[in-house]
Amino acid sequence: MTKRYLVQRFSADLVEPAAQLLADRHRRQRQACPALDPAYEDPAKCVPLIRERLEQDGAVGAFAYSRGQPAGYVLFTPRPDSMWGPNAWAEDAGNAGDGEAIREAYAAVAGDLVERGVRGHWAMVPSSDADLNDGWFTMSFGMQQAYAFREPVGADFQPPARQGLVIRRPEAADIPALAQLDMVLPAHVTAAPVFSKLSPHTVEESAAELEEDFNNAKYSFWVAEHDGRVISTMVGLSVHESSSWGPLMKPASAGLLGYAATFPDGRGQGAGRALTEAFMAWARDEGYEWLVTDWRSTNLEANRTWRAMGFRPHFNRLFRAIP
Repeated sequence: MTKRYLVQRFSADLVEPAAQLLADRHRRQRQACPALDPAYEDPAKCVPLIRERLEQDGAVGAFAYSRGQPAGYVLFTPRPDSMWGPNAWAEDAGNAGDGEAIREAYAAVAGDLVERGVRGHWAMVPSSDADLNDGWFTMSFGMQQAYAFREPVGADFQPPARQGLVIRRPEAADIPALAQLDMVLPAHVTAAPVFSKLSPHTVEESAAELEEDFNNAKYSFWVAEHDGRVISTMVGLSVHESSSWGPLMKPASAGLLGYAATFPDGRGQGAGRALTEAFMAWARDEGYEWLVTDWRSTNLEANRTWRAMGFRPHFNRLFRAIP
């Protein structure tokens, strides 16, 4: 028998049933990804996450029932237009339930979003939830970004020496090279096939930021040097320093591989792998229980590299652009 859904607008009295759906989703996801924080298997821990989103300016959502029982919800909130243009996001705490309920709930609010001029729609979805992904995919959402985890390396792991490469911490004299490396990833992802709208800094702006961040304890920098020249860099930090990872997406303890770049003429020397091995050893020594990173799914090089280094996606960022 085909399910029938009753849909209503998301309101404050629906926060608790939504929190139950979200906790259920998180519990299922932790079976595939035990790295995730078990705290959010408790609906009471999910309540403030949903309430905070509902109280944001521009929030809009819908809640679907099937046979009188809560079946799913979507709750969209905006991010700054300067980066994304007019936008709406069903963040990590912004969607849960069965795939058909997601379709019904999204259909109930999509028209209002478009009438507001909001034609860019995003959803954060557990990779392991095939039904939930299918609900979004069949509403014309597609894969944009992968958020991936891997286990830490063992106590006996030591990054192997690589012929012709020196892996070291940078010095203040390296800032000009690091500022140039800051240009590499934006140039790569704004070109085909990624076509990101990322607005790169100038070299001068990057150098100024590096001067400010260089001695900031929350960042750990490494560089790879070949024939006396810095050709590659990598930055590690706690995932809890990143605003890109929502609370339900973060392990309780994880080191984030936040930035990596190699000059095009420095590729093929093994610098990226060597720096990643240095990052993995650092994360272990810092006591992080998991390692995480993220990348655009259309970035073929990143997709190959991070998967080859053992990272496996556990969250998908999905996107729909309405003409």
